[in-house]
Amino acid sequence: MILYDYYRSSASYRVRIALNLKGLEYAQQPVSLLDNEQNSTTYTALNPSGLVPGFIPDPAAGSENDGELLSQSLAIIEYLDERYPEPPLLPSDPWQKAKCREIAFAIACDIHPLNNLRVLKYLTGPLAIDESEKMAWYHHWLKQGLQSLEVMVSRHSHPFCCGDEPSLADICLIPQLYNAKRFGFDLSHYPRLLDIEAHCQALPAFIAAHPDNQQP
Repeated sequence: MILYDYYRSSASYRVRIALNLKGLEYAQQPVSLLDNEQNSTTYTALNPSGLVPGFIPDPAAGSENDGELLSQSLAIIEYLDERYPEPPLLPSDPWQKAKCREIAFAIACDIHPLNNLRVLKYLTGPLAIDESEKMAWYHHWLKQGLQSLEVMVSRHSHPFCCGDEPSLADICLIPQLYNAKRFGFDLSHYPRLLDIEAHCQALPAFIAAHPDNQQP
């Protein structure tokens, strides 16, 4: 298995957590977003989106992929969950599975796209937004998103977002909280999210996936 990633990419961080939870070995191929390596002809030949992560499965897992690269973190994670079902990353009950995806999608589809690197660079580049205005943008959308997440996960007292074991929802949450801290966002108003984060960050799979433990 090969994972093309960037150590601070939230989407790459998600996939690292999932791979670690599954106990899978993989080779990392760093793609520096700051050096614009994601837009190199070498990388875009593999991944036309020019985004990270990019994932090439183990050929021994099945012949259907034939060495082809898979992009989009949630697609990669669900592929891993189906190919390597233990431990499961989604509940088996249809309703609980949908609720787990609700949290994951709220992060990956609503919060993250508004504050990822290419959006922030566009704000300060072509749109000529200054640094303080960029941070106001970032904090506005993060506050709106985390407020709703705090309500969602406060409906129960389980240690993780969707129960007693980490799931797709936690895999999405932890990188987003890391990103929020890196940009100076005050998380003290979200005690339930911080409680879940503490439980996750005590697990080896999450510790090993942390950006501080990656090659820059």
